[in-house]
Amino acid sequence: ISDQKPLGCWSVKHGQILTCPVVCNFETHEYIAVHDDKVLRIWKNEDINLDKAFKATLSADVYRIHSLPQGGPVVLFRGGAARTLDVLLEAPQQEIENLISAEVIRWSGAFMEGQQPVLIFTTEKDRDFFVYVQKPKLGSLHKYKLGQQESAKPLCFTAHMTNQTVTLLCLYSNASVYQVLIPLQQDTEEEEEEEKEEILSKSLLLNLSVSGTVLKGTSLVVLDKDYVAVLGSLAAPGNKPKEYLTIWNTKFQTLQTSKELPLGTSGQLWCYEEKFFLIHGKVLTVIMYKCETSSLAAAVGKLKDSQTLDVSSFVNWNTLGDEEPVVSFQSQESVALKAESRMNLRTRSSTVGEQSGTLSVGRLLLKLKNASTFVLETELRQLMAKAPTPDLQATIGCVVTAVIDRCKTNPKYYPQHFLQEIVETRDLSYSLCPDLMAIALEKKDMHLLQICLERFPDIPEEITYACLKAFLSMSEDHLESIDINLDSAICYVDVEFNDMEVKTEILENGFSAEMDQDMCDTKIPKESWSDGESCPVGLRKAALLNAVLHSAYTETFLLPHLKNLPAQQAILFLRYLYYLYVKCSEKVNTTLPGVRSPTINQIMDWMCLLLDAQFTVMAMLPEAKDLVSNLHKFVRAQVRFYSELNKMEGSLRELQRLNLLRESQTYSIEVLEII
Repeated sequence: ISDQKPLGCWSVKHGQILTCPVVCNFETHEYIAVHDDKVLRIWKNEDINLDKAFKATLSADVYRIHSLPQGGPVVLFRGGAARTLDVLLEAPQQEIENLISAEVIRWSGAFMEGQQPVLIFTTEKDRDFFVYVQKPKLGSLHKYKLGQQESAKPLCFTAHMTNQTVTLLCLYSNASVYQVLIPLQQDTEEEEEEEKEEILSKSLLLNLSVSGTVLKGTSLVVLDKDYVAVLGSLAAPGNKPKEYLTIWNTKFQTLQTSKELPLGTSGQLWCYEEKFFLIHGKVLTVIMYKCETSSLAAAVGKLKDSQTLDVSSFVNWNTLGDEEPVVSFQSQESVALKAESRMNLRTRSSTVGEQSGTLSVGRLLLKLKNASTFVLETELRQLMAKAPTPDLQATIGCVVTAVIDRCKTNPKYYPQHFLQEIVETRDLSYSLCPDLMAIALEKKDMHLLQICLERFPDIPEEITYACLKAFLSMSEDHLESIDINLDSAICYVDVEFNDMEVKTEILENGFSAEMDQDMCDTKIPKESWSDGESCPVGLRKAALLNAVLHSAYTETFLLPHLKNLPAQQAILFLRYLYYLYVKCSEKVNTTLPGVRSPTINQIMDWMCLLLDAQFTVMAMLPEAKDLVSNLHKFVRAQVRFYSELNKMEGSLRELQRLNLLRESQTYSIEVLEII
């Protein structure tokens, strides 16, 4: 998400409408969707055409599908009935009962009680609200009525379950959050509960008021037992309402932190694995957070003590920009805390109970802020060595970010070998240290860029293009003085590429220059063909370009950047791709020797992408004309050669069939003519 890389895309036919959110089956790794209320679709990530995916038409309209990690998917119908997916697929047209009469479902959630899935959903009828608790596998259903609130109605619901009790939180139109406790009934009480409609009492949990100004919430999510997040608008007197994301401590009725969303939202907020998901403007924004142990000292101290550490990292606001939070609990945000806020943040169960004598990552980095280079690198190496396994990735990302921040503040400081050591020995990603490759480009650290391109799985296309442009613009003489890993190119590129001799070996897959001349009826100039035989770049530049070819990309996002590649660099890159293509075609298995050498598919994909992006340049520049012409002739010869092989396939299969029919004891001489 952080690098805008679409991993899959599927669409229904024109006229069809997806009528409930798509979910993932955690057990089978399949996607489950419903379109047109009743049509169920199930497919896997490798499936391309949704229309050919599994299809089942149900007998009733589906409201929502809930997927539980250990309980499997549960389907909730608009009539209040629920079925597990396995039971439903056994007979898709089975009769589905209507349990809620004229009521309309407003919200639903699902939890696991031991091995049993539990569904909870709320309904509305004539301004009355009802709560249902259902166990699909046991066939039990309990109905409750939600007590009315004078001059206010529920806007949204959320819930969590602890110790056999469902805690339902209701956000009301009077800017208040109410709490309702629903104990899970025993199955033996089912009949009694069906006859008696119990009225649930609610208690006021939170008033959404900021300095006397009311927050009109639109969405509510639970973070843990002491914290909730509310998305809503805050209207100051005489000013236009502004939207905010706020986090509240329900235990002490305090506002933990908040952030203005100037581009506006859709009014929806999601929370999953300690990350917020919301629509900000026209983009999906993801914000990491971590919940601290709730205590009165912490709640009060953050409002008074600007030197309190580890506070600003409750939420990583970096995703939204550099604006200050509405309620700032720390006036001087240190480099260390900024670094810590980018970690893969995890809930702290006992922050107060940290071991005495040890410093948190944020505190240690703050202490080392002005330390010497030797002391800094020594302490950071010890920090990474001592980091506990669950937080290892977060700690390393924090360390790299701290080092990069020092590089920005002190231009003379750049620990090249230290950074290379971390990237080579640790399992990092671009999102853990997003400024690393930018600083490497600024310092022209080609070796570090090569390592990152080979190891990071989530590099944005903009950075990939920047690396490609830097590699192509770097002079061969300058590259000779740089230490670069040559394993991907040394087996097929001569070190002295300027004096490279034209090879005269017989090509194993049937292609030769003479064959191409015969097929194309055009004589290929010897000079231009020799360009295809010799590598147009040096060994070191070839190794760097190979790293670019290995990096993952999405064509939609890379193509606009490639259009900006200077003409001469585009031609040089195409010449190198053409050289690799010829080299691959020399062998039957179309595989280049060496470690992490480009594959034929990578070469072809990049060649097509470059031609699409630079079509006008290749068509207009005289120096590109011969190159594109030779490439065209070579590809046409390859196509014809494989076409001839396809013609022989039928004859070879017939020969194989005759060999199977032949009697092993009969001697014969047969002549087969292959036409």
